[in-house]
Amino acid sequence: MGSNIGDIIWIFLWSFVFIAYLMVLFSIIGDLFRDHKLNGWWKALWIIFLIFVPFLTALIYLIARGRGMAERSVKEAVQVQSDTDAYIRQVAGSKSPSEEIAHAKELLDAGSITQAEYDQLKAKALS
Repeated sequence: MGSNIGDIIWIFLWSFVFIAYLMVLFSIIGDLFRDHKLNGWWKALWIIFLIFVPFLTALIYLIARGRGMAERSVKEAVQVQSDTDAYIRQVAGSKSPSEEIAHAKELLDAGSITQAEYDQLKAKALS
């Protein structure tokens, strides 16, 4: 019975190590293609070494290019956040107070809202 539990623990340990290695490997490959300053031949060379000498190449890459990898990752995150913010602003459609009042007036004229609701929307738009 103890042998089975030990085997299960080893399977979980090696599974964790393998998944962590795959995450590092895919991070390196993603960083290689994200780096626009690195020549295509150097990228190909890194990929070839990652295929034939994976652990050593990953370790060397993280030591030699780790700082640049972090900088590119932060730069990409900032760009994605900026794009997301711009999209949200575009979709939310910031209306001017006069546009909001005109829209509220249309709703009032259509009978969708009462005069009190119109006054409330108008006050909110002007504040």
